[in-house]
Amino acid sequence: MITVAGEAVIDLVDEGGGLYRAHPGGSAANAAVGLARLGVPCSILARLSTDALGGQLASHLAGNGVSLRDAVRAAEPTTLALASLDEAGRAAYSFYFQGTADWQWRRDELPGGLAPDVTALHAGSMTLALAPGARAVEDLLAAERARGRVTISIDPNIRPHIAAGRADEVARVERQIRLAHIVKASEEDTGWLYPGLGYESVARAWQRLGPDLVVITLGARGAYALAPDGTQVRRPARPVVVADTVGAGDAFCAGLLDALWRRGLLGSANGPPAPHDAAENAGGAGGVMPLGRIPASDITEVVDWAVLAASVTCERSGADPPTRQEMLQAR
Repeated sequence: MITVAGEAVIDLVDEGGGLYRAHPGGSAANAAVGLARLGVPCSILARLSTDALGGQLASHLAGNGVSLRDAVRAAEPTTLALASLDEAGRAAYSFYFQGTADWQWRRDELPGGLAPDVTALHAGSMTLALAPGARAVEDLLAAERARGRVTISIDPNIRPHIAAGRADEVARVERQIRLAHIVKASEEDTGWLYPGLGYESVARAWQRLGPDLVVITLGARGAYALAPDGTQVRRPARPVVVADTVGAGDAFCAGLLDALWRRGLLGSANGPPAPHDAAENAGGAGGVMPLGRIPASDITEVVDWAVLAASVTCERSGADPPTRQEMLQAR
């Protein structure tokens, strides 16, 4: 089981002419749905509003196979995100988030420890940035890192227009990265946090803070990964006709975690084994294998799978990650 902690929001996507279409979204919700559609058992640790939009989000998550066992129903309203698209389909967001459900976590609403069947905890985006709840979620990451039983994955997914000052954001992100085993970020994230510093240098600096695997997405140029042994892996993008980029980064995270889970690379060496599909993962190691010893050849395959997930999502409107069958047909 992979648990995804974070926001579930309603995306209002600009369709032109003053018309917006409502899509269930939010970084955590998108990643959880992506995992479930790929066949990975997953749950979402989110505060879902009791309003009508919160009910829509809960139905969307459950209908896609995401477990709501860790979700909290909250009285605050649902967060809204307005997504405007440029000529290339790239999305820019503005948020109605003051006092909404996603950011009001209290420590007593979060579990004292994750369930024994959880092998990985994925978090990031606005949930790790916005007070008052961000610190409570960060404390959960710290506690799980100290327990040493689950793999912790973080996607900073920086939103500059709601971020604190750059120095404060860098301090926060680096503090949280110290808790992670996997970091996935975009070139836009690294460029905003560290102006003038190349993403390769950022990846190396982040890895020195503690993560085993650092992956940077590069949009139409594909993705870059820094392996635990320092090997650099560069993978091309898959050519697509882009509808929009809404949810592409979250689909990438889902593909990345799915590929690692199927290779038994999530969780501790003493944790429950993940299934190993030899037909789909020829050459990968079976059983449980610590993430810190993943070979570069496996990283190439893992990143290619994640790139594929993101590219299929870009071909469709809104955050609409692919199923496993769609992935196998597309590759």
